[in-house]
Amino acid sequence: MTDSIPNGLEGNTKSNAKSSTKDAFVGVFDSGIGGISVLKRLVTELPYERFIFYGDSAHAPYGSKTPQQVQALSGAITDTFVDEGAKAIVIACNTATAAAAQMLRERYPQLPIVGVEPALKPAALAHSQGRIIVMATARTLSLSKFLRLEAQWGATSQIIPIAGTGIVELIEAGKANSPQMHDLLEKLIGQYRGTVDAVVLGCTHYPFITSQIRAVLGNVDFYDGGTGVAQQLHRLLKTEDLLAQEPAAPFDTPLDQVEFRSSIVGSQEIELYKEFFLTPIEAC
Repeated sequence: MTDSIPNGLEGNTKSNAKSSTKDAFVGVFDSGIGGISVLKRLVTELPYERFIFYGDSAHAPYGSKTPQQVQALSGAITDTFVDEGAKAIVIACNTATAAAAQMLRERYPQLPIVGVEPALKPAALAHSQGRIIVMATARTLSLSKFLRLEAQWGATSQIIPIAGTGIVELIEAGKANSPQMHDLLEKLIGQYRGTVDAVVLGCTHYPFITSQIRAVLGNVDFYDGGTGVAQQLHRLLKTEDLLAQEPAAPFDTPLDQVEFRSSIVGSQEIELYKEFFLTPIEAC
């Protein structure tokens, strides 16, 4: 399996974005299921917009790949969205944001592109002098974007980076609520039970396992970047006069706003995406 071009995206190498209109769609992508946690916030914030969500589950997790591989995968997906007339792009993946956002903005300077990053700032402001776990992929924790955040906010709070190795794979396999997930979390963070104030969910997959994390750590506050991404996209679309108008025939349900696609061929993966989209997540 190649790590350069996701399934169904071969040949999309255009470098100039088409002119966008208010009724065009917003392209959202992630290495897999995790970005659906951001998509849920987007749909809530922007109830008149249409979204196409692409989950690159065939190449999940991005956190185990090199920055160059993540850039190639992210570039191919974004090229396809642009070729189809997207008016904006949301990178619903912390690792892809850190590795590829700047490259994509340089490739498409006229296109609103919003990424997600660990919500360490609000956590540190709310828990000054507190202990804060940052759970993310090893790749996210190693890149300069996070290291700058850690240096900035580590002066007032104790930051504990935890690489969530294995978590994404279990969620992608539909085992978010499994005994295997509980055992893995015990191994990764069990030693901090009752001793931390907050957890920053630095991977968009992790909002789907907050109850399991709390079962291991005890009562903690959670922070993720999904709401901030939705608010930033709203601001950018309004600034660029690209906000969709209320349709004559409103969407019956939030699910009707979204077209789901995956690099794994077959309806079973799409049905899994829809199941996660309909799964409630904790407000962070």
